[in-house]
Amino acid sequence: MTSSEFTADLAPARLTVGIVSAGRVGTAIGEALERVGHVVVACAAVSAESIERAETRLPDTEILPVDEVARRAELLILAVPDTELASIAAGLAATGAIAPGKLVVHTSGANGISVLAPLTACGAIPLAIHPAMTFTGHPEDTDRLSSACFGITAADEIGYAVAQALVLELGGEPVHVAESNRVLYHAALAHGSNHLVTVISDAVDALQVALDGEGFPGIDKDPDVAARVLAPLVTAALDNALRRGQSALTGPVARGDVAAVKNHLAALNAVDPAIATGYRALSLRSALKIGAGAELIEFLEGEK
Repeated sequence: MTSSEFTADLAPARLTVGIVSAGRVGTAIGEALERVGHVVVACAAVSAESIERAETRLPDTEILPVDEVARRAELLILAVPDTELASIAAGLAATGAIAPGKLVVHTSGANGISVLAPLTACGAIPLAIHPAMTFTGHPEDTDRLSSACFGITAADEIGYAVAQALVLELGGEPVHVAESNRVLYHAALAHGSNHLVTVISDAVDALQVALDGEGFPGIDKDPDVAARVLAPLVTAALDNALRRGQSALTGPVARGDVAAVKNHLAALNAVDPAIATGYRALSLRSALKIGAGAELIEFLEGEK
């Protein structure tokens, strides 16, 4: 199958797909591709967990060595950790398993197509297609792909057309990311998603202490109450931030209430000094972004 045949319209012919490896991302993408008519003929899985995941979610897919997966596939998905991608590409090139015209996609956020240079030299069509989504290893991962944006990078217009077609088939939105901007793209996503998890986790820990019902007759400790209290607040805050940017900020920093921020830091420090450190750093960042008064900024920049 040639790239021109693939891009004749935005509904590509059925492709045979190989996946390396059957991790959280690989199995979700494999399931999603099968839902729209492609066939995952082979995947590589080594750990007991990945083998079980492949057998459960891709039951008709044969588990094979990496080079054999590559030989059988028209579309090869390299869903491996960033640290392994370069060595996998070099190793596959050395096996002779990559025929000219084969579509080779990696799902790394931080890498563009240069990491696939050994496979490009074999005649492969290199594509970087990164789903901007978090993966838990559960079936809902596949459903979430249809609402996700995908950062795509390719070598030329044909490559971009192929990448766009694949993403659109999955129900996602393709977003072009220049090769030189892949690290920045990935850093922004990590900052917004990974650090959000840490902030929420810290908030839940502190709130759970504040809501501890111990010592009140007839009131039992509820381990989930803090998350329930926070959920509607943080959901609204996230929605407001995405809609309105920094102007959505509320609370003591937005008001320039130095006394309240001092009291917050003292209370949080009593629970866990590390939480207080995070609160101070984010309060300072917020204060600087909104142009808060000098007194608040000087306090937040001062001695811990």
